[in-house]
Amino acid sequence: MPASKSPVPASRSRVPAGREVDWLLFNIDWLVTCDAEMTRFASGAVAIEGDSLAAVGPSCELLNLFRGRVEADLRGYLLMPGLVNTHTHAAMSIFRGVADDMPLKTWLEEIIFPLENAFINPDSVYLGTLLSAVEMLKSGTTSFCDGYFFEESAARAALNAGIRGIMGQGVLDFPAPDLPDSSKFQSRAEAFLSNFPGDCGRVRPSLFCHAPYTCAPRTLTRIKELCRSHKILFQTHLSETAGEVEEIMNRYGRRPAMLLDSLGVLDELTLCAHGIWLSHDEIHSIARSGASISHCPESAMKLGSGVAPVPEMISLGVKVGLGTDGCASNNDLDLFSEIDFAAKVHKVFKNDPLACPAEQALRMATLGGASVLGLENEIGSIEPGKKADLIALSLNQPHLTPIYDPVSHIVYAARGSDVRFVWVDGQQIVKDGRVLSVDETEVISEATRMGLEIRRKIR
Repeated sequence: MPASKSPVPASRSRVPAGREVDWLLFNIDWLVTCDAEMTRFASGAVAIEGDSLAAVGPSCELLNLFRGRVEADLRGYLLMPGLVNTHTHAAMSIFRGVADDMPLKTWLEEIIFPLENAFINPDSVYLGTLLSAVEMLKSGTTSFCDGYFFEESAARAALNAGIRGIMGQGVLDFPAPDLPDSSKFQSRAEAFLSNFPGDCGRVRPSLFCHAPYTCAPRTLTRIKELCRSHKILFQTHLSETAGEVEEIMNRYGRRPAMLLDSLGVLDELTLCAHGIWLSHDEIHSIARSGASISHCPESAMKLGSGVAPVPEMISLGVKVGLGTDGCASNNDLDLFSEIDFAAKVHKVFKNDPLACPAEQALRMATLGGASVLGLENEIGSIEPGKKADLIALSLNQPHLTPIYDPVSHIVYAARGSDVRFVWVDGQQIVKDGRVLSVDETEVISEATRMGLEIRRKIR
């Protein structure tokens, strides 16, 4: 049956009864909850009250229990939780494709750092983050974990876009666009936390020490202490390249994860991005500490950094989420593509078709991603009491026909462009594939203008 173009008030053959809720979504072809059991419902329904899920189950049951102020017949759609992007640098969307096919160190030091010094300011961070938020929302990501400079501006962009965000203020031991005197890193971090916009609900603060090779032990421990005192997430890049590992070994006599462990910065509110060149002992240390890994396979593949030992991490109890990294090194923020790559790259790398099954790949982008951010009790699955962060994919398309297993379709066939409707905190943010919270045309126009300025700089 053709998919409805828009969730609109739907007529019933009887007078609706039952408890009134804000939204009642019903007749959903496939409802994939992504809970611990990966429960699926054919002809499912969801009741939304305020910012949370009131009930989940078969349509025949919920239609008798609830009536919605807005009721939407979602025949022809697959409904699932919004995706969770656990590592990105959203403002770097303004550098998308500016330099490709380079080693990470060359790319950073010769291209990105000079461009950041020339173009990164509060306005450009706001614009780049807003552009990324539009891209993420339209492709099904409802939560993201960010790390960059002028992160107050990034937080304002997330608030205005309606997306859920963990906003990490970047910290380095050399001059940065928002801190020419790097010795004042602690006061910069404290000012960020003191002036953080919003009520720390949908958009929350974090601190991001760039990496053990750009942040000295004193910097890492001080920022981690600040995170602990505020009970917020500490982020860092970890073992992204073999050269990074060698540099840390030469400098400190320990592998990077062992260095972080010895400094006491690894715990359940520590998120390490990449983790590509981890030893077996390092994986054990991360698992014991409760720290998490953000796996970014596409960026790692493009930069030639390697393949993270994710199957080993998961088997040893490390929490793993999926991230896109910044779209200056990916070059997009489509997490559906990331799920597909994550499921496949480990199969070919280990010559084992069971190395990363579809359910495991999907979990890393939903409930697993929520867990690495410490938000597993709020988001990541469709369960009563959790936030109503939902996405609906149109199934009335050749590449999604026929459908036997909806989880297989999500992982191996779906695309971000299949997403038609998005709710965050119970508010509809995307309708018929268009973001309602901001003017997409204006955002794209402004980003195009900035791109022309950057192009003139690099010629």
